[in-house]
Amino acid sequence: MRLLLPISVSLLLAWQAAHAQSADDFFNSGAQLYISNNIPQALESVEDGLKHFPEDVKLKKLEELLKQQQQSQSSQSQQNQNQQNQTQQQKSNSQQNQQQQNQQQSQQNSQQQQKQNEQNQSGQKNAEQQQQQKSGEKQGGEKQEKQNEQGQPAAAGQMTPEEAKRLLDAQKGSEQVLQWKPQGKPENPNRPIKDW
Repeated sequence: MRLLLPISVSLLLAWQAAHAQSADDFFNSGAQLYISNNIPQALESVEDGLKHFPEDVKLKKLEELLKQQQQSQSSQSQQNQNQQNQTQQQKSNSQQNQQQQNQQQSQQNSQQQQKQNEQNQSGQKNAEQQQQQKSGEKQGGEKQEKQNEQGQPAAAGQMTPEEAKRLLDAQKGSEQVLQWKPQGKPENPNRPIKDW
């Protein structure tokens, strides 16, 4: 038994020596984690070392450096978040602008369609009025021959001046300007004239 006690004490001391870390061990562990950009774990290792060795200068300096690094990373992440928010806001603004432009375009198209419909309707009304006048003349039993201005009967298929005037008045509402577009390339007026 006497022999057992010194062996167990020596084993206990060897175990403590193997597991006991020095301030340099904590510092090296923290520095390695800092280099691998694992700031939270490095800070944890250094703070653990400061619990065991509160007066160690290297551990204190490394702790200060890690805290500064952690603050700068948090401010950078906050700036990145702000930039992402701004880009999302710009995208939503551009989408809203696009929607407004599309709505304005559709309103303009519907207004143009309404104008065309009104013009078509007025042209149809005039044509209907002419047809009613013609049918009224036929229904009344009056079978007059068409006569021109001199009182002579007009040939079949010709209009009297009054009918022509009514037809032209009916067509005024639906007139559109026809623009002439030349076909082919325009000739160069400065080209030399061949004289052979």
